[in-house]
Amino acid sequence: MREMRRKDRQVTDPERIREIIAACGCCRLGLCDGGRAYIVPLDFGFTEREGRYTFYFHSAGEGRKIDLIREAGWASFEMDTGHETVPDDVACEYTARYQCVMGGGPAALLETAEEKRAGLEAIMAHIAGAGLWDFDRVMLDRTQVIRLEAEELTCKVHP
Repeated sequence: MREMRRKDRQVTDPERIREIIAACGCCRLGLCDGGRAYIVPLDFGFTEREGRYTFYFHSAGEGRKIDLIREAGWASFEMDTGHETVPDDVACEYTARYQCVMGGGPAALLETAEEKRAGLEAIMAHIAGAGLWDFDRVMLDRTQVIRLEAEELTCKVHP
């Protein structure tokens, strides 16, 4: 992955990266469709093990993003939080505060009920908090769960 130009804004502390990911409410999945970018905002969940992140998304079993994931097996992602406009008397001096995480990695469509359940549990933990969630077998069969293993990940804060 290309190095970040503004190293003074790069976040490398694992706890801070995890906090920023946890604070994000939406993850934008980036896919390539015939040489053109296709970006879709999604609810997400995640797990982290030894500094490596796995992101989960749910979807209908068919559609454009599903076709593109099957085709490429790779996706990029972007999530952000903490937006705040910082005004100035000079138009070109306006700026914004934010926190963002970006990256990419192999994307796979999960097949087994156990894999899907684990992904859906991660999503529910992120959007609704820890709990005991029951996933009906019929619903598991109908729902597509996408797993993205982040091989590339950068985090940036513009204070």
